[in-house]
Amino acid sequence: MIKRFSTLYAGQVDLDNTGFEGTPVNERNFDNDKLATPLATAEEMGKAMDRLGFDTLWMAEHHFQREGYECIPNILMLAVHIANRTQRLRIGCGFNIVPMWHPLRLAEDYAVADILTGGRVRFGVGRGYHTREVETFGAPMQDAAANRELFEEQVELVLKALREPSFSHHGKHYNIPPRVPYRGYELEEITLVPRPQHPVECWQPIVSASERGLDFMVRNGINGFMGGGAAVGGARHPLIEAWQARLAKAGRETELGGDLIIGFSAFITDSEEEAMKRVQPFVEEHQKMFGPLGFAGVLSDEQIEMLGDPKRARQAGLPTVRDQFEAGSWFCGPAEQVAEKLLALQEKYPGLEEVMVGQPVGTPRGVILEQLERFGTEVMPLLKRG
Repeated sequence: MIKRFSTLYAGQVDLDNTGFEGTPVNERNFDNDKLATPLATAEEMGKAMDRLGFDTLWMAEHHFQREGYECIPNILMLAVHIANRTQRLRIGCGFNIVPMWHPLRLAEDYAVADILTGGRVRFGVGRGYHTREVETFGAPMQDAAANRELFEEQVELVLKALREPSFSHHGKHYNIPPRVPYRGYELEEITLVPRPQHPVECWQPIVSASERGLDFMVRNGINGFMGGGAAVGGARHPLIEAWQARLAKAGRETELGGDLIIGFSAFITDSEEEAMKRVQPFVEEHQKMFGPLGFAGVLSDEQIEMLGDPKRARQAGLPTVRDQFEAGSWFCGPAEQVAEKLLALQEKYPGLEEVMVGQPVGTPRGVILEQLERFGTEVMPLLKRG
């Protein structure tokens, strides 16, 4: 049963000249004042969500994006700030890109955030998908196997540090602690100081749903996040079944949809057609940004080239909002209709307790706040009543 509603904010500035015929992604280059505005947007979203009864504002970690699409480099710092401006809202890391951190610094920062916010920060990890970001921090991104290998060891180390009173780790990439003399004894284990004061849950996106990836998550007690963010649009039923099967294999019996958050895009207006018309340029901007990165299906080199050309982008063959609506990944229209779709989702996945609803990265601050207000006042009461 759906009990909690959240949203995800990737950290975009208010873009002008959006849509396929608008400014190409690689030609956007904003000044520093503009690139700092997402911090204020996140705070405004947090205040609105706290008032409206949302559970979690999820945010994404990204770096160096002068184009203005994802401009939050440190979720944990911003989470502490937003927690001080709100009363009960939780702030989610969706996600900390672990290959860009030393795992023990990430664990320490999370522990401090946990204590300062009274346990209102939700921990999440990801492997990354921008070569410019990950490779600049000295980690592999172009070599997928090396990226996964490093990520898995790092996450295991982070979780040891967060969950165990003292620990050691001796792997391929990290030797912690090194065997060195320290004040008259040889160092064999260390303790994270301080450690979190609240139970540590961990979330990770499920993208390819490979056997190795799912087994890693289940083995380490990590919950799954499907859809939302760059991967706009719900989750495929076979992946949800595969997740349930992997949990069961490890002895974690759940109803279908259990230990998952599923993300959808939602836009509430008086009619489907009005919603699709308003949101179309935001969706197109999202596709321009994320299509070449693999989040709009498998695109040919020609399609990627076309997306970068305002005169040809519309002929690249990407799905429209209508296509995504009919596929069930977009909820568009009156609040009653959106609520009906969510109630149907709840019936299909009885183990699902949290749904993330949001907008694509082309959406400006005013529209995001408008949609949060409408969802909170018009849709959420219908779900609670239903």
